[in-house]
Amino acid sequence: MLGREWGKERLTMPSNTQEAVSHEPLEQRKVSVKAKPTASKEWIYRSISVGSLLIAFVLWWLVSEEKWVNSLFLPSPHVVWTAFTDIVHEGYKGQSLLIHIATSMRRLFLALALAFVTAVPLGILCGRYRWLRAIFDPFIEFYRPLPPLAYYTLLILWFGITDVSKVILLFLGAFAPLFITAVFSVQRLSKDRINGAKSLGASGWRMYVFVIFPSVLPELLTGLRTAVGVSYATLVAAEMVAAVSGVGWMVLDASKFLRSDIMYLGIIIMALIAIAIDLIIRSLIRRVSPWVEQ
Repeated sequence: MLGREWGKERLTMPSNTQEAVSHEPLEQRKVSVKAKPTASKEWIYRSISVGSLLIAFVLWWLVSEEKWVNSLFLPSPHVVWTAFTDIVHEGYKGQSLLIHIATSMRRLFLALALAFVTAVPLGILCGRYRWLRAIFDPFIEFYRPLPPLAYYTLLILWFGITDVSKVILLFLGAFAPLFITAVFSVQRLSKDRINGAKSLGASGWRMYVFVIFPSVLPELLTGLRTAVGVSYATLVAAEMVAAVSGVGWMVLDASKFLRSDIMYLGIIIMALIAIAIDLIIRSLIRRVSPWVEQ
């Protein structure tokens, strides 16, 4: 009896339900079939990147070992590695390598922190209120295209050759990208979301803290990534003028004595630090907004 009724139910089952039941394993198979080529392609791209690095390293080693280029312009990887071990054990000009790296990172992160806590709130407010943006926009657009070194000499005159002038220079470099990102991300924010939050009782600072800021946070992290790039490039320029420590200063000081091995070492260290910082920010972006492709 039960088997007969069950058979009737199967016969009277709506066609769309049958399709849903019958297509569910097929969709899962489609997803799994699509996922495998994506993962394999990712490994292919990574392998190509690693292969290009290995080829560049082999070319560097071959050109330097065979003396095709003067060692003053292109020292061998072995010479650069020897300079690295010497600086790790003995330091450079009375300070260890970690001190030089820590000095550069302290200047960079202090400027980025100041820029984030000032540019983001101001940019959000300027994105919400057009009259406020009209006040600050001319100043941002005035100094944003200027090369940092163009006004760095003025900062040295005003604040001296201490770290204050360097931090302010990095702060100005990071402020404009963060400010512009905050303004335009707020302007692109859906009005339905704002109105929905207002209908649920959100107002005042709670609207900014719990609705607007989380909504624009992925774009802000992308702007932070751009700001880090601008500030990092400015950091090297800042340490090349009136500095006695830092990785950028180490490269400049080594150039005065034609120590190309230390110059290459400093450039490689700066590049590795920049890659590490970028990877950290990209991981933050993936955690905050996993739907954004990186």
